[in-house]
Amino acid sequence: MSTPAWAQDALFYHIYPLGMCGAPWRNDLSSEPEPRLNLVQDWISHLVDLGVTAVYIGPLWEAGSHGYDTVSYWDVDRRLGSQATLQNLVRQLHRRGIRVVLDTVFNHVGREFFAFKSLRRMGKNSPYVKWFEGLRFDKRSPQGDPFWYEGWKGHYDLVKLDVREPEVRQHLLEAVRHWLEAYEIDGLRLDAADCLDKEFLAELKAFCRKLRPDVWLMGEVVIGDYSAWGLDAITNYELYDALHKSHNQQDYSILAHTLTRQYGGQGQYIQQPLYNFVDNHDVNRIASLLKRGGMLYPMHILLFSVPGIPSLYYGSEAGLEGKRLKMSDRPLRPFLPHPRALQESRHHDLVPVIKRLSAIRHAQPALRSGTYQTIQAEGPLLVFERQLGQTRLLIAVNLGKEQATAKLNIKGKWHDLLNPQERFDSLNELKIYPHWGRILLAE
Repeated sequence: MSTPAWAQDALFYHIYPLGMCGAPWRNDLSSEPEPRLNLVQDWISHLVDLGVTAVYIGPLWEAGSHGYDTVSYWDVDRRLGSQATLQNLVRQLHRRGIRVVLDTVFNHVGREFFAFKSLRRMGKNSPYVKWFEGLRFDKRSPQGDPFWYEGWKGHYDLVKLDVREPEVRQHLLEAVRHWLEAYEIDGLRLDAADCLDKEFLAELKAFCRKLRPDVWLMGEVVIGDYSAWGLDAITNYELYDALHKSHNQQDYSILAHTLTRQYGGQGQYIQQPLYNFVDNHDVNRIASLLKRGGMLYPMHILLFSVPGIPSLYYGSEAGLEGKRLKMSDRPLRPFLPHPRALQESRHHDLVPVIKRLSAIRHAQPALRSGTYQTIQAEGPLLVFERQLGQTRLLIAVNLGKEQATAKLNIKGKWHDLLNPQERFDSLNELKIYPHWGRILLAE
């Protein structure tokens, strides 16, 4: 994979702007634009302090409610602002050395999308009858339309586009051209990428690279072969699943198995840096998912030290809590107008730990692109090696409430980057503090 170097070395920060900026749940599609997106500018210094080098932000194109029911690919959601609002935000982020990746949805649109409105109005006479999946006129839709169409996973407010149709492809690619030229963004996160036609994805990637050689494309794929989509990175749900299960079951062998399969000597994704996360806008906040708050610390040591591209979801750097409701993800996407709000989280002391981990990762190329090998994985204890050239790092984490001892019998002098006052002449019986870890550099 030809992943741009800036992305492989990045620390991402994921922002769901409709939530963070306190936008109304419903878009009336008629109000004047409200520049709520300007609130994100108040977070930039916080991001720089965290060591963030890229943001993934969205959705923010005009939509009906949650943002994934696109109404227009050409307009910023009026609940967040205007084209000028977004242009200014991107400029401010770029000035501070932060790349910008925008969320987009090519698999489906909302019912107010212009082509679907034409279909509802004109039926078979609409010039857009070829734009939608499964369209037929011999039965009614669950929404009462005099035709049937395919909704994404049974959600009929999300109308599936047929991206194999040339006119649809042209419309989407021209929108991408507009984003790259008008906003000078650095990449795209593709929602529901596993539902998209692979030929379209290949065409999209080639189109983007022709416009900008270092543009980065990351796809949302939950299960399956992450290398099958031809993109620069894929959401690493397999690792996410292993991370929280290994902690809550207090068994790091679960995680070690996943890491070895993905990145070990014969690992499936050695050549493809995956996009790693411990939570996002679709799953419970990690502080609400773990059985003990103390586990947040070894969890984030791992996020910053295993292979792949780490990402923080807004607020979770302070252990913000939130659980999905049966019919709503809104508790996962709260209004946070300023980073000062993080001081109210009961896990706010996680923030300085993440700053330290970020600094270590940025200073150590072996953590960003080195090889991976499991050394020991037993119950609450995991030890693994990252190596790049002559640089050798040993990472040890303890998810337990008691001090753990790793019997390693490894010679040589080592410096603990995470606990910098500690050095070792050899690693025989290595003690790891409760809910903590070590990042050891061979001297």
